[in-house]
Amino acid sequence: MREIFIADESRRFKWIHLLIIGFGCIVIYFMDVQYDFSYWERAGVKIILFLVIPLVYVWFMPRTDLFSIFRQREKSGGFRKSILLGVMVYFGLLVLYILLKDLIHLGTIEASMAENMMITRDNFIAVALYISFINSFLEEFFFRGFAFLKLKKKTGRLAAYGISSIAFSIYHFSIIDGWVSPLLTVLGLAGLFASGMFFNFINEKNENIWNSYMVHMFANFAINTIGLQMFGIINLPFLA
Repeated sequence: MREIFIADESRRFKWIHLLIIGFGCIVIYFMDVQYDFSYWERAGVKIILFLVIPLVYVWFMPRTDLFSIFRQREKSGGFRKSILLGVMVYFGLLVLYILLKDLIHLGTIEASMAENMMITRDNFIAVALYISFINSFLEEFFFRGFAFLKLKKKTGRLAAYGISSIAFSIYHFSIIDGWVSPLLTVLGLAGLFASGMFFNFINEKNENIWNSYMVHMFANFAINTIGLQMFGIINLPFLA
């Protein structure tokens, strides 16, 4: 009887775990398509959905140590390798932008950000700093820590890989939808899914989120460099 009770309890917590992942993505999606919220209002809701609710859930969930996703277990330079990979991603994304910039209409993106998220030249630096350091952390905590490293103990490795990567790409859909052509939007979603799979892979050995956090942060550095160029805050001729 005790074994049956434990199995039922495990299944119940698994479905609650999945519900939190789905609920977080859906709420953020509808906030992104609802244009009455500022970026900072959305950021506050995201902190609740991606950080506070998972922490409250884990508080009541037996035999789960969510804070293990912050512990470094490798002493062979894995963290330094992630920084190097992050630098490569930074320059790689800038090169990709240079190759595709004729297909990307920065004026449309700037107008969309101002209208939909109230992001303008005046507040972009603050937003860029938040995106690079805080938002990257929230997404890695939620999608790679909560929705992969901890979920795979309930659903299995392959299912957790797929669920976390799909959730990561869907979460970004409303952000990039309308910024570029439909073809680039589809390619962007495919790239986000592949990025989610890759982030899971580089975290899996050490069972923490620091490797993907470093790469994610440098990827946001690249995107924000383009944003600084778009708003005229910096002027880099090779990005013009």
